[in-house]
Amino acid sequence: MCGITGWVSFDRDLGAEESVLDAMTETMACRGPDDRGTWAQGPAALGHRRLAIIDLPGGRQPMSVRTPQGDVALVYSGEAYNFTELRRELTDRGHRFTTDSDTEVVLRGYLEWGDTVAERLNGMYAFAVWDGRHDKLVMIRDRMGIKPFYYHPTSDGVLFGSEPKAILANPLARPRVTLDGLREMFTLVKTPGHAVWDGMREVEPGTVVTVDRSGVRTRVYWRLETRLHTDDRDTTIDTVRALLDDIVRRQLVADVPRCTLLSGGLDSSAMTALAARQLGERGEKVRSFAVDFAGQADNFVADELRGTPDTPFVHDVAKLAGTEHQDIVLDVQSLADPAAREAVIRARDLPAGFGDMDASLLLLFRAIRDQSTVALSGESADEVFGGYLQFFDEEARHADTFPWLVAFGRHFGDDTGVLRPELVGALDLEGYVADGFRTAAAGIERLDGESDFEYRMRRMSHLHLTRFVRTLLDRKDRMSMAVGLEVRVPFCDHRLVEYVYNTPWALKSFDGREKSLLREATADVLPRSVYDRVKSPYPSTQDPGYGRALQGQVKDLLAKPSHRVFDLLERDEVRRIAESESLAGTQAARRGLERTLDLATWLDLYAPEVSLD
Repeated sequence: MCGITGWVSFDRDLGAEESVLDAMTETMACRGPDDRGTWAQGPAALGHRRLAIIDLPGGRQPMSVRTPQGDVALVYSGEAYNFTELRRELTDRGHRFTTDSDTEVVLRGYLEWGDTVAERLNGMYAFAVWDGRHDKLVMIRDRMGIKPFYYHPTSDGVLFGSEPKAILANPLARPRVTLDGLREMFTLVKTPGHAVWDGMREVEPGTVVTVDRSGVRTRVYWRLETRLHTDDRDTTIDTVRALLDDIVRRQLVADVPRCTLLSGGLDSSAMTALAARQLGERGEKVRSFAVDFAGQADNFVADELRGTPDTPFVHDVAKLAGTEHQDIVLDVQSLADPAAREAVIRARDLPAGFGDMDASLLLLFRAIRDQSTVALSGESADEVFGGYLQFFDEEARHADTFPWLVAFGRHFGDDTGVLRPELVGALDLEGYVADGFRTAAAGIERLDGESDFEYRMRRMSHLHLTRFVRTLLDRKDRMSMAVGLEVRVPFCDHRLVEYVYNTPWALKSFDGREKSLLREATADVLPRSVYDRVKSPYPSTQDPGYGRALQGQVKDLLAKPSHRVFDLLERDEVRRIAESESLAGTQAARRGLERTLDLATWLDLYAPEVSLD
């Protein structure tokens, strides 16, 4: 894991731009607290911040190889879980290695196979290769988009980085957001390639982007494809289990302390139990961590989304699996602390709107980082196996829109209600979402003879796996890397994703419940309480003191009438929410308050030029 950045300018020698390259590189310090390095040669400059995971002394970057035709240099972020197999193959082909790192495997893999090395990798990665033999930059991102990667074309080349902040540190990039960027900010649709910041693009998952003197070209090396599933139920369950065992084994490899994130739900419990069994065979124990809120266990109130508190289920798993477990208990003061909000916005570069769920995730990761460097997460199992409530909601199933928006609107309300009416009109968010949905749905392949119902469910799965999951993966990456913690996501292994995506819905829910395949594939390692538990989303505090704390902060903001946030927000509506005691605990009001404070913090930190034309 690491942070990467760089600059290619075909009209100048970037060896003279050391200070700019250093500034770009240092924005990635949180992603790589262990080491830093830069490399510049002619039109190319690369920067790297390292979080050392494998081959601690030998994996320094940028890493380069000298060839008779020119140097080839690499900056790499992520993990290639099959690097040992690739290393053997490359050794057989005559390559000689000087380190034990997966970084050198990727570099020599590029020397052997060019950009088709991407198709041979299993893992999470974002990397850039300056190929001095052909004066070109090659940028490659993993299939599911686990690792973030952005670029910004310039008049004579390109800027790139793991995060927008690295690109914005270069004077060639303006911190500007237009109406189209605001549309992306205020909707939960994650348009592929969209980076919100004007002029900036995202390297799309499963894509190679090549930049040379003739311009920018893209090549898609992986996409989610429709295939016929012929395995019966027992074979499907056995295949899922075999894949999970192999995936967890690969993702436990590290030269630093590891742990698991345990929520007491099916996903994290299955992953933790499998990891505990595998490490137990080697005489090791798994550390596990869970987030909880002060007083939540005693004062929990069930609602439509969360029927049970997490803690009892967490402890059942920890006891059965024999993990060294720790609950990270957060109070209202920590969750509502403006410093935590500022850290979240700095990590995400945008006002993302997840409120206390973002703050709690950051604080959880910060506490874990004191004891571990690598964590395994159950993230993305709901998208892969069909675990969300909307998969079983008839309105969401038939809606001509992104299905999660139906569920979110019903449970959380509309946090855009605080926007100024003229801005709402200019944004036309309804039209933006409708256009995005039509584009997303148009590319989904249907099997010959597939029933209307099965195709609807395929469409739901595809949308979650190519749109919704990317929002959550980005959130996970930004929050974890902000504190130098590497979080791995076993359920995003592309082999598992491809296999389960093409499994008919009748098999995915064969017992009438969510995630039937995952439940049965891991039944032997789960406590009965978790096996029978109904899906519960990421926890959110129920303490009304949180809403009151937000109201107090918004009242302070209202006392600054010249603040730029009121160019975007309707002051009277913000005041109404901030001063109403009856609204303090409602989800819609909380989201409006969080949206207000997030936007204000973002404007203060980034001073963006916001164009409403």
